[in-house]
Order: sequence, then structure tokens, then C-alpha cells
Amino acid sequence: MFDRRWRSGVERGLEPVGSSIRRTGITADHLTASGLLLAGGCAVAIGTGRLGLGLFLLIASALPDLLDGAVAKASQTASARGAFFDSVADRVSDSLVLGGMAWYLSTTRGGAVAVLPFAVLAASMLVSYERARAESLGYTAKGGLMERAERVIALAVSLAFSAVLVPVLWVMLVLTLLTAVQRFAMVWRQSSSRPEAERRFARWRAWRTAHGYGDVDLGRGWRRRAADAADRERRAEREAARTAARERRAVRRRTRTRP
Repeated sequence: MFDRRWRSGVERGLEPVGSSIRRTGITADHLTASGLLLAGGCAVAIGTGRLGLGLFLLIASALPDLLDGAVAKASQTASARGAFFDSVADRVSDSLVLGGMAWYLSTTRGGAVAVLPFAVLAASMLVSYERARAESLGYTAKGGLMERAERVIALAVSLAFSAVLVPVLWVMLVLTLLTAVQRFAMVWRQSSSRPEAERRFARWRAWRTAHGYGDVDLGRGWRRRAADAADRERRAEREAARTAARERRAVRRRTRTRP
């Protein structure tokens, strides 16, 4: 939900911050790496029972992830390598934080409840995989009830109010699974309705975007050219039909005037 409704507005608002950070010499990769280190510290703090410190480190680890894109745009260093590093770091951060929660639950409550964070982790990995695989095939699989931003907020609430930690994890599991179902249905509908030529073009466009070429204008031009070609083909068909009709009328006239 966050990506679809507010992400573009937040990114625009962070552009001045990204420019300021760029002038200090800090790069987007530095921010991504620092967020990963803070997530590791957050996991250790949660696992050892210091939930307040874990909450602080969780928020601290989310800030670099929020700012690295703005810094990359401000410094004009956005690349496929940076996007890949950021995505991998996000998955590792999620694994560390939820692993720390499993560690905490295993030492304080024991039993099967300690497996719950790993179930949330597995469901979140499925959601991320669906998007990555869909985009590699030229489809769109964004959105859903429980994306990464929502998961971070839910984890922060569970750390701030430890009494609801387990119920929040259950809610996260259910909403994350629903998000996986939503994305599956989204891609299923797209794959059922789009022609093969358009799918090939979408895959090519995704490749260009992933490699930093950018292709929005090129894609629109391609669509215009394809529409113009279709119009020319339709006009040619109509002209051929009119020519055939004129020839038939001429044949009928010659037949009637024949002695």
C-alpha cells in the first residue's frame, strides 16, 4: 500500500535531503551497508531481550534504506548494481530482524511460537520473489496489504508494546500471505490478457530499465509506431475492399449493357 499511495510523494520530499547527504561524500552504497549493519545490531538486541534498544535500531536501520535512493538520484549514480545491492540488503535485514525475534521468543516463551517469525519471513520472501519474477517476465506485481514498509511499521509496534508481539506477528503472517495471493492473481490476469508480442516488449523494457538505460519515452514511441502501423494496415484493407467493390460494380454494368 505504501509504495502505491505515498512512495512517490515521499521520494520527492527527500530529494533535498539526498542532495545534502551527497555533498558530505556519503554514497547510496554507504547508506545501504550501514542499514544492514544496524539491522544486525537490532537482531542481537531483540534476541537478548533488549526490546527498547531493538526498536531504536530498527528505526535507525530503516532510515538509510529510505534515503539511499534519494542520494543515488541526487548524485546521478543510480544503477542496476545499486538496485541489486539494495534489494539483497533488504532481504538480509528482514531475515536478521525476524531471526532475532525468533531467538527472543525461543528463550522467553519456548514452544512452537518461536517458529512464527520464520513463517512471516518465508511469506515475505514469497512476496518479494513474486514481484522479482513477474518483472523479469514483463509484468507488474507491486502493491498489496503487507509490503516491506508495512512490515517494518508492524515490527516497530510489536517491539514498542511487547504484550502484543505474538498477535502482531500473526496479523503480519495473514496479511503477508494475502499479499502473496494478490500479487499472484495480478500477474495471472496480466498473463491471460496480454498478447505475446507485448509481453516480449515488456520483458525487453524491464531489461533496459534494470541496466540503467531507461526506456519510458522509447516505449511510448514504440507504441505509437505500432498503432500507426495498425492504422495503415486497416486503411489498406478498407481501400482494397473499396477497389474490389468498384470492380464488381463495373462487371455488373458491363453485363447489363451487353447486347
